[in-house]
Amino acid sequence: MRSLMCLMFVIFCSVQMTSSGPISEDVANSKCCGEFSKVKVPVNKVVSYYKTSSICARSAVVFQTIAGKEFCIDSKTPWVKTHIDKVDKRKTTATKA
Repeated sequence: MRSLMCLMFVIFCSVQMTSSGPISEDVANSKCCGEFSKVKVPVNKVVSYYKTSSICARSAVVFQTIAGKEFCIDSKTPWVKTHIDKVDKRKTTATKA
């Protein structure tokens, strides 16, 4: 009886560790913005962007510039969508050439 309980405990712990693995990895690799920048980053200085993880408290877009700086911008800011479209278009054009 005791060995059966030990076996069930080991199986339970293994399942818990396996199911929590991907979530822990997502948390470890995610970047969240503590506060938003008020700067309107010039689109010609933006080389790439990424959206913050859904686990973050604030939904943001992080623009990366030629100089290597990152700016956290609220995803609801009106000009963000336009910048994203222009960067995507620029990357699409570059890959076709």
